[in-house]
Amino acid sequence: MSETILKLENIDAYYGESQILFGLELEVKKSESVCILGRNGVGKSTTMKSIMGQLNPKAHSRVTGSMKYLDRELVGLPSYQVSRAGIAYVPQGRHIFPTLTTKENLLIAERNGTDGKKEWTIERIYELFPRLKERENFKGGRLSGGEQQMLTVARGLMQNPDLLLLDEITEGLAPIVVEELGSVINELRKNGVTILLAEQNVNFALAVSNDCYIIEKGKVVYHGATKETPKDVFSRYLGL
Repeated sequence: MSETILKLENIDAYYGESQILFGLELEVKKSESVCILGRNGVGKSTTMKSIMGQLNPKAHSRVTGSMKYLDRELVGLPSYQVSRAGIAYVPQGRHIFPTLTTKENLLIAERNGTDGKKEWTIERIYELFPRLKERENFKGGRLSGGEQQMLTVARGLMQNPDLLLLDEITEGLAPIVVEELGSVINELRKNGVTILLAEQNVNFALAVSNDCYIIEKGKVVYHGATKETPKDVFSRYLGL
């Protein structure tokens, strides 16, 4: 049985006085791909930000409960310590550096893994994303939306993480680009990369994950193996 890499227990999350997550429970095992599904505004991105330590007093927000990453408690840690622990975050909205070239965007994120190894080099990234190689000297701001999204995923990999968080990476992309990203994520799964993704695009999420959680009003209302989830569950909670 795979080792649990991340376990959330009884997580409550607040922005000011507004509570967004209510007793959230979630688990990710090593080398698995797990998706979080739900309609807009149910708490998917808040879950990702909570893991990354982005809900804190400076941001007028807070998280309570327990988030164990391997044997380390994440609740209360600043974002940079969460990142150094081996978690890479690909946020919603891309956030690349528009005045840096593709190659510079990648190199700025380069880091050895927590075990000191560097499995993801720029050469290996270019094998996975040949289009980024073709565009390596283009400024980030000149890339298409799909190329920028590929760059953000690639930049996350350059950190050689133990866990990769992907937040709404298909948002606003053409179907052909979504299909291409799906192929990339499945290639990462074959390579044993552990992934947690929050997605609005249900078909994409199910095609690239083996375990799914459905959130409604900040609570987990369903959890099960992706391939074994009955269609009526998606109808009930996601309107499909």
